[in-house]
This record gives sequence, structure tokens and C-alpha cells, in this order.
Amino acid sequence: MAAPLKMDVITIFPRMLDGIVGESILKRAETGGYIQVRGVDLRDFTTDVHRTTDDRPYGGGPGMVMKPEPIFKAVTSVRQPDSRVLLMSPSGRTFDQAYARELADAPHLIFICGHYEGVDERVREALVTDEISIGDYVLTNGVLAAGVVIDAVARMIPGVLGHDESADDESFSEGLLEYPHYTRPPVYEGMTVPDVLLSGHHGAVAAWRREQAEQRTRERRPDLLTRETGSGHTPDPKQE
Repeated sequence: MAAPLKMDVITIFPRMLDGIVGESILKRAETGGYIQVRGVDLRDFTTDVHRTTDDRPYGGGPGMVMKPEPIFKAVTSVRQPDSRVLLMSPSGRTFDQAYARELADAPHLIFICGHYEGVDERVREALVTDEISIGDYVLTNGVLAAGVVIDAVARMIPGVLGHDESADDESFSEGLLEYPHYTRPPVYEGMTVPDVLLSGHHGAVAAWRREQAEQRTRERRPDLLTRETGSGHTPDPKQE
């Protein structure tokens, strides 16, 4: 088995990671040696008695800004030659499935989790290789955003989900939303499972699922179709 994907999360709230990595698939992924997630307490890299990680912004304004010195020291303590240093920020590149696949191929990820009003700009200029946003909204701190990225990236690593095809058959993997799912019983409160799914005809099932995925995407997220092809036409995975 390949070496685990190592992920260091620099934050003033490292214990928040316990609930993210300590349960479900991420816990199994770490136990199985597919990933290695470590919380790095930014306060350990301060020099004053109060372990200060933030200060008032130059030029005035509300809130506090995270100081550069502790972040530089923390990143230096864990960085390797091939590390990607990720700053979780609402002004970054929007995170998506393709980005998750890209990051899953990296040997080492370092997450810088901002808090308060953000981080000193010199951190962005000198340390960061990737600036990532998980959406157009603001969170209390970057650990929550880092947890989303860690989960999505871990799912891309072969073996984590138990079936290699699982991650390829989910929403956004082919530029489409996922098709509807059904399980037993075949009839519940008058609602029935589509006959094609009970037919045992694998070709018909595949065609139905593709049709449903295209329809659902057209109705709910037509922007995905435009983004994928530039023309609004449904992408054909056989030609990608």
C-alpha cells in the first residue's frame, strides 16, 4: 500500500479535529493507514506569556488579524519540499470534486486555518501554494472548512471507501448530479421503486441512471452542464 497522505492542520483549536477525524470513514481511513491527520496548535509557536496569535489591524477597523510570526514558525516546523500549503479563505479558489482529486495525489498537505478577521497578508504572499474557498459565505474559523476538504480528499484515495468505483459514481464526478437511489422494500406507503431497477438488466439500469442524472442536473444545477462543456450540452464521459 502507498504511504498515507499526511495532513497537518494549523489552528488555535486543534481539538475540533477530533470530532471530524475520529468518526466514520475518516477514522477508518486513518486507522487503515490511508491518511494521517495531525492538529498543530498555533499557540505552541508564540513567544509571549499570553500565547497571543492575533493583533489589531493596521489602518484600523473591526476585529483582529492573525499574526504572521506564529504561522511562519508553525509551517516551517512541518513543511517538506513537496508540501502544498493551503489557506482556507473565502477569497480562494472554489473547492470542487476535481480539486479534491488533485489534492489527493499530493504527498503532504498543510492547512492554515484562519480565525477572526483573517491572517496577515504576508502569510499569503510567502507561504501559501493554494488558497481555497468552500463556498460564498464566512465561517467562524477555518477548521470547519479544512474538515470539509479533508473529507472530500480522503474519499478520493483508492481503498478508503472500500470499493474503488464508489468515488467515481457520486455527484459531480462526471459533471452531473447523482441519480436517485432506492433500496428495500420495493413498495413503501404506496411509493414504488422504478421497475427498471428491479429488472436485473444492467444495461437498462445504467441507461436509466444516466438519464436521471442528466435530468436532475438540468433541473437543479444547469450551471454544471455549462461549466463542463462551455456549451450547455451534457458531457459524454467516454470522450473525456
